[in-house]
Amino acid sequence: MKTSVLAADPTTEQRPEEFLRALYERHGSVVLRFAARLLGGDWHRAEDVLQEAAIRAWQHASELDPTAEGVRPWLFTVVRHLVIDGHRAQQARPPEAAELDATRLPLADGADGIEQALTAQLVVEAMGDLQPFQREVLLHVYYLGRTVSQTAEVLGVPPGTVKSRTYYAARALREALRNRGVLSG
Repeated sequence: MKTSVLAADPTTEQRPEEFLRALYERHGSVVLRFAARLLGGDWHRAEDVLQEAAIRAWQHASELDPTAEGVRPWLFTVVRHLVIDGHRAQQARPPEAAELDATRLPLADGADGIEQALTAQLVVEAMGDLQPFQREVLLHVYYLGRTVSQTAEVLGVPPGTVKSRTYYAARALREALRNRGVLSG
């Protein structure tokens, strides 16, 4: 006997809580494991993806029967698309300062490994004090080595704005490093 994805009686209105409860009870754990597998074991992101898939299913509640086995492939497709869209969006954005690997920051020559690691950690922490747009411009100009023109193109702002943001961001970073005792003055 083949089960249908379609709701048995589209004229019957189901309350959102009932629909979502039935969906989670019948398919939640399987879809969560599927999402976690697609996300390399990141269970927190997998839970977010599952919630988004459930919302999308609820938006189609008049067409879907949450208790039918046939809805599971539909959910798998939605989850797969959400994971792909999330991956693409992540690739399009510059890295967040918190996501930086402190060991990959360029440091002054002559410093030993421990000093480099400590300095890198302090710089990453100081970057956390900056506004997001300040971190972004510093990452592009200094960390990624882009020119003002390249940074302006990537960020979609005029070159003068990049210069101004870079000046004020560097000034704010110097102040944050002074507050941590890294710079004197």
